[in-house]
Amino acid sequence: MNRKVRHVLILLLGMHSAMSFAQSDSIKKFTFSGYGELYYGYDFSQPRHHEKADFMYNHKLHNTLNVNLAMVSAKYAAKKWRGNLSLMAGNYAQYNLVTEPIWAQYVYEATLGIKLSNKHNLWLDGGIMPSHIGFESAVSADCWTLTRSILAENSPYYETGVKLSFSNKSEQLNLGFVVLNGWQRIRTSTSYRQPSFGVQLNYKPREDLSFNYSNFIGTAKADSLRSFRTFHNLYMQYQVHKKLGAIVGFDFGTDKYKETNYGIWYSPVAIIRYALTERTNVALRGEYYHDKNQIVIASNTVNGFQVSGFSTNFDYKIMDKFIFRIEGKLYRSRDKIFANDSQGNFSLTSNLTIKI
Repeated sequence: MNRKVRHVLILLLGMHSAMSFAQSDSIKKFTFSGYGELYYGYDFSQPRHHEKADFMYNHKLHNTLNVNLAMVSAKYAAKKWRGNLSLMAGNYAQYNLVTEPIWAQYVYEATLGIKLSNKHNLWLDGGIMPSHIGFESAVSADCWTLTRSILAENSPYYETGVKLSFSNKSEQLNLGFVVLNGWQRIRTSTSYRQPSFGVQLNYKPREDLSFNYSNFIGTAKADSLRSFRTFHNLYMQYQVHKKLGAIVGFDFGTDKYKETNYGIWYSPVAIIRYALTERTNVALRGEYYHDKNQIVIASNTVNGFQVSGFSTNFDYKIMDKFIFRIEGKLYRSRDKIFANDSQGNFSLTSNLTIKI
């Protein structure tokens, strides 16, 4: 068994024991949970070293049974204070946090928050937290599709800094402002000293409809390069009726790709999900990622990274805590960027999820 996964499972057992003895009012303010994803993926391009394309960080390995994410979490909620601690292991941590210190590769979330107003829902939180950008996270069970879009894989999953957030009484309007130490970065160094900033605006006029705008303004490169990144994420989520829902999103960013030249990248995505029964769902996703100047994704090709994708998945809830998912995904690139010098790529991924 993977050493990191073993450590997380030990923590989960310890957390379960702690729950058994939790009796005081103070302890009751804590909630504990566990999460795990066991998956098998097959890439028909037969990649070397059993690793899928470089721009993918979840469900990374080909033709092997593995853990994408195993996590244990503790949350504290009181009138004036709140906190979250989630420890993790698996492919997501191994590949997406490879540049972080070893200790940080075990941390999914570590935050502490204080309520700033008695009358209003105004909070200040700080630490390592999930990104304020996008509708997808590393937790597959919270996403409509089994695997992540190219858009999600190549924008921040996590961030480190402080966040000021506000929700009105009806919770129709949610606002956030963040000060961060960079683009998906935990570790700081002498090369990265400039802070970055971001805002989030989420508006839900009805229970079945929501709009979101998030941005990032700052740097993703060493201060000496004097590179300035702007990034904008927009999406709409609409539950057409009880069985049918849709998400439409768009990312747009600018940054340097040479010492003096600035360029853009962008990515539209659309997902449709339909409930066949109370226990089964199907979803379709179409996406396109355009990064001709290779600002975010290096393809080392004439036309840069220009890839379209289509996927379809089937979900079956075996029990309330167990979900089985399977997905077929097709990529098509303008240049030959996949294994075996190919412009196309097809893969199948199956996944068993457990929530405790």
